[in-house]
Amino acid sequence: MPTTTQTADDAPEAMAEAGIERFLAGELAQQVQFLTARARGRGSGHANMMLADLGIKVRQYSVLSLAASGLKPSQRELGEFLALDPSQIVALVDSLEQIGAVQRETDPRDRRSKIIVATESGLELFERARTVLLESEDVTLGTLSQRERRQLRTLLMKIAF
Repeated sequence: MPTTTQTADDAPEAMAEAGIERFLAGELAQQVQFLTARARGRGSGHANMMLADLGIKVRQYSVLSLAASGLKPSQRELGEFLALDPSQIVALVDSLEQIGAVQRETDPRDRRSKIIVATESGLELFERARTVLLESEDVTLGTLSQRERRQLRTLLMKIAF
């Protein structure tokens, strides 16, 4: 059985394949779980970098967005919608409460439960953060047309809910 050896003539080709592009032909690069995790990581990483000046991160923004929506979510509802553990929700709400962006109020539907509402400064922070995240989304989705962006949102909604 013949063996293959790399010669000096093969070196430029091997060097060209040295970047991460060489992995695109592999099985992993075709797996939806990997692709969605990688896309999420890139998007969240960029968004967190852009939100840093506002002193919050994407997860805090998610809680703040729902608190600013007027829907008056309970902590339990936040956890269910955001697919986060109750302890994670408590920590996120605590951090937003410490900066005066949200407050806990008794839930009129269930007095044992707390709803999370944005304060006046929280509403202002939400608007500024929303603008930053829309800019970040434009960067992250920059290779997609408007039609492709709508299609992506539709497909992700089907998967997520």
